[in-house]
Amino acid sequence: MNILKGDLIQLALAGRFDVIIHGCNCFCTMGAGIAKLIRDDFPEAYQADQETKTGDKKKLGTYSLAHIARNGKRFTIVNGYTQYDFSGPGPLVDYGAVQKLFARIKKEFPNQRIGYPKIGAGLAKGDWDVISGIINTELKEEDHTLVEYSH
Repeated sequence: MNILKGDLIQLALAGRFDVIIHGCNCFCTMGAGIAKLIRDDFPEAYQADQETKTGDKKKLGTYSLAHIARNGKRFTIVNGYTQYDFSGPGPLVDYGAVQKLFARIKKEFPNQRIGYPKIGAGLAKGDWDVISGIINTELKEEDHTLVEYSH
């Protein structure tokens, strides 16, 4: 896992990544955290989320996506369904869903430059040591980067 300080969205817009992944709940809100920023900046990603079934637990470990083209740069946003609900006692992240999601990412986006925040470790209250271990295992030998937010 590469680690970079910065703004995941701005780095994607600058052409640093082919794919960016963020965690979502299964209720089609994208109402907080980086999901809200993505919803606000990329209505295509929010629309992809809206086209999934609200409240469907079967979404865990799957994703919706949007292909983005801005200012001559192209990248894909993956809305990864890594938690069922958006409130309650933690952790809300589903570690099995994280594993399933990143296994699919490796299979379906090979040899891509992949960027992500601390998926599941912020508002979803998950243990980043556990989550980063899953990501490192599933994306072994891929070019993947944790972007630690700083402005």
